[in-house]
Amino acid sequence: MTPEKRAVWGWAIYDWANSAFATTVMAGFFPIFFKQYWSHGTDVNLSTAQLGFGNALAGLIVALMAPLLGAIADRGEARKKLLIWFAYMGVLASAGLFFVAKGQWPLAIFVYILGVIGFSGANIFYDALLPGIAGEGRVDRVSSLGFSLGYLGGGLLFLVNVLMTLMPQRFGLIDSAAAVRLSFLTVALWWGAFTLITILWVPEPSAGPVKQGPSALRAGWRQLADTFRRARHLKTVSLFLLAYWFYIDGVDTIIRMAVDYGMSLGFEANDLIVALLLVQFVGFPAALVFGRLGERWGVRRAIYLGIGIYIGITLWGTLMRQRHEFFVLAGVIGLVQGGIQALSGSYYTRIIPKDKAAEFFGFYNMLGKFATIMGPALMGIVGLTVRRLMMPPNPSAEQIQAVGQLATRLSLGSVVVLFLVGLVLFSRVDETCGRIEAAHLAD
Repeated sequence: MTPEKRAVWGWAIYDWANSAFATTVMAGFFPIFFKQYWSHGTDVNLSTAQLGFGNALAGLIVALMAPLLGAIADRGEARKKLLIWFAYMGVLASAGLFFVAKGQWPLAIFVYILGVIGFSGANIFYDALLPGIAGEGRVDRVSSLGFSLGYLGGGLLFLVNVLMTLMPQRFGLIDSAAAVRLSFLTVALWWGAFTLITILWVPEPSAGPVKQGPSALRAGWRQLADTFRRARHLKTVSLFLLAYWFYIDGVDTIIRMAVDYGMSLGFEANDLIVALLLVQFVGFPAALVFGRLGERWGVRRAIYLGIGIYIGITLWGTLMRQRHEFFVLAGVIGLVQGGIQALSGSYYTRIIPKDKAAEFFGFYNMLGKFATIMGPALMGIVGLTVRRLMMPPNPSAEQIQAVGQLATRLSLGSVVVLFLVGLVLFSRVDETCGRIEAAHLAD
């Protein structure tokens, strides 16, 4: 294997490694286990608020620190080093969840926040390594390779973890709670072990004279301030980031609210777990296909297609009534979820200065973290408004259920607005102008 291919596979394998945390911990077991184990005996609404606060705090910390971390990495020739540091912070936090005892919800939230910070912080530097790993002609394919391996790796471990919880005795475990706790430990081992391949195969890109410690921090602040001052010369980047903020907010809202939405419609928890697995395994080949589609058909067209499919998914979801529809919907989400994420990142590399990739991906990831706020808030506002306007005085149980179902469906439908705004803004992004602006900034 040539050094170039080794670097590509070493980069992509990190998505295989860290997706175990995204799937088993963030999307799968932590929210359910938090309610049933760590927050046992607590009012359901209170435990929801506790979990929501933890997620919001973790996202806010990452969003605020992302641009500065990127600037420090660019100035300090430390993209790979900081990826390693944050990755193993997440690994230790994942392992730490194994040791959190029943009822210790504050400690569970604290350790989880550390894990999310480690996971998200490492992704800043993982994304920033992409321009140096893949030439411009291969960036779409390499980005999609990473996403596809992430779906496959995260899905495989999640499948094992689900089997552990469904048949704990077959794995020599006492009960499902012991299986879930052990699952957190398997995530740490999986993430930590496969990250070693990234460490060995991916070179640290050169960024000029190395600055470390306080010197790198001061240089990072100066570079960040300088980027803000020159932002007026990067109109294309700003417009793309605004468009990305809207449509990826819609994507993230569908991802984060799908389980809650399914439960509100009365679907069983086991059905939701199966749907999550379906998304993972459909997403593996689909992300690869989307990467090829971006090369042959054009990245812009492929992103248009992804946004259009998400609009259809959202509208379909508001009308969904049968169990089998939920599985079909999960399959369609798997077809486009990884593709739109991968191609958005690779498109972004085309319009940013290559020597400031980590800094600009810091902004990119910052918007990604803030994008988890607007959609769920919009759904909440629409749902509450519909309930307030349509609930009759002294309603019967049937009326409460009917209005509640309508409010839930319309709240999901409101997410279409995010996709439409993102679509319109993205249509105004001129890649050629972006390349010219990036070249001028580099000069």
